[in-house]
Amino acid sequence: MKKTFKEIGGTSFHDTVIESTVNELKQILGEPHYDGNDGEDKVNFEWEMETDNGDVFTVYDWKEYRSLSGNEVVEWHIGGHNKDVTEQAKREIESARVTG
Repeated sequence: MKKTFKEIGGTSFHDTVIESTVNELKQILGEPHYDGNDGEDKVNFEWEMETDNGDVFTVYDWKEYRSLSGNEVVEWHIGGHNKDVTEQAKREIESARVTG
């Protein structure tokens, strides 16, 4: 899994989520592509990534409507072009947690 420079257009939510903190995701995924964290929009943080297979996916908080603490556990959506991609992304993130 790595940051992507590919086009992520067309990704969407397929009911795949993870629970994590902002700080943990930063350790696993690096710095986010988007970091608004002011609670003014539907998303405070978003990562644009690709799986080991090269499929693009996004990780983002959804409709928290408040600033998030770095150590607060929240639910994160994983977006992709289909459910298989989002589930693969989740497995890779969870694997990085264990080995990280």
